[in-house]
Amino acid sequence: MAIELTINGQAVSLDVDPNMPLLWAIRDLAGLTGTKFGCGKALCGACNVHLDGQVMRSCVIPVSAAVGRKVTTIEGLTADGNHPVQVAWRELNVAQCGYCQSGQIMSAVALLERNPKPTDDDIDAAMSGNICRCGTYTRIRQAIHKVAEGQS
Repeated sequence: MAIELTINGQAVSLDVDPNMPLLWAIRDLAGLTGTKFGCGKALCGACNVHLDGQVMRSCVIPVSAAVGRKVTTIEGLTADGNHPVQVAWRELNVAQCGYCQSGQIMSAVALLERNPKPTDDDIDAAMSGNICRCGTYTRIRQAIHKVAEGQS
């Protein structure tokens, strides 16, 4: 069954079961592999995307729930990968293994869009659903502050 989605501003038609998790449609059918599979249970945040600007766990959202909505993946933040949050991430060497970072970045972008000057508590609350096995939480917070202060 063909499902019509808008991913990163582009209309995409996918022949997919409407109950398929959005993550697999994005990765396997649309070919956008920046969004990662972590736990498959909406616990780790590696699969975060924006759905109409809200951070969502794509591993548990059926494709049908994204019909008529704007899906944004890490690839859709900017054409060249230079969104201010991505720049700050690189400047501060936030990533170690990097696996969770696309989900972390998607959460950080959403936070800064709704709260351009977050406190440490705001950041901790917004990022609490993202697990980083390498423990780069201090650098994540620093990168978010750097963007909020207009330094990236």
